[in-house]
Amino acid sequence: MARRLTLCVLAALLAGGAICAAAHAAGIGALDMHPDGHGGQTYTMPVQLLMLMAGLVFLPAILLTMTSFTRIIIVLSLLRQALGLTQTPPNQVLIGLALFLTMFVMGPVFTRVGSDALQPLLDNKISTEDALIKAEGPLREFMTKQTRREDLGLFLKLAGGQTYQSAEDVPFSVLVPAFVTSELKTGFQIGFLIFLPFLVIDIVVAAVMMSLGMMLLSPTSVSLPLKLALFVLVNGWTLVIGSLAEGFLR
Repeated sequence: MARRLTLCVLAALLAGGAICAAAHAAGIGALDMHPDGHGGQTYTMPVQLLMLMAGLVFLPAILLTMTSFTRIIIVLSLLRQALGLTQTPPNQVLIGLALFLTMFVMGPVFTRVGSDALQPLLDNKISTEDALIKAEGPLREFMTKQTRREDLGLFLKLAGGQTYQSAEDVPFSVLVPAFVTSELKTGFQIGFLIFLPFLVIDIVVAAVMMSLGMMLLSPTSVSLPLKLALFVLVNGWTLVIGSLAEGFLR
């Protein structure tokens, strides 16, 4: 418990340092001191810095709902279940792999956001409102490309049935849930295809053991090494991770 608390404190300090650096680069003072007229001083914090700190709260939601993370973590979790492994690889490894794969897939999008929105904002060339508009474009393009028409049509219908000339005009309040729904569907479809060969192995092993009368031996103890051997022989990790990445980059 103490170790987790220490890690949380370190993460908060690093995040605070990043915010202060960004604020300093943008010309925003982290803390202003003013005399109060009675020999003391009062401290004030700019509203911009408070908004930057409040924006950290939405980072997990953005990561989960507006990037490729949802599909990747679902597929990796279903792959672990298909292999018959409950805790191997551990959740920390799967989440770390999903995060770095998300960074790789979203690299071109983040690069465009940085060059078109963040860097001009830090150089005081554009306003915060203009930066948000410019940052919205790459994310909207990515999500629109990965969203199914039927899912987008569903949420447009639920939002009142208003029609738009193009996907660029669809508000984020409609596009984001449609994108998440599409990612969930795609993730489960990929997971189903991954399950099939391992399911065949389980069925064959169970049938052979029943025909031999080996009732006391669990079929899982026999099928698990076979599934692991098959997965290693076909270079399964490369196939799964490569297919996930290619699905977003095509």
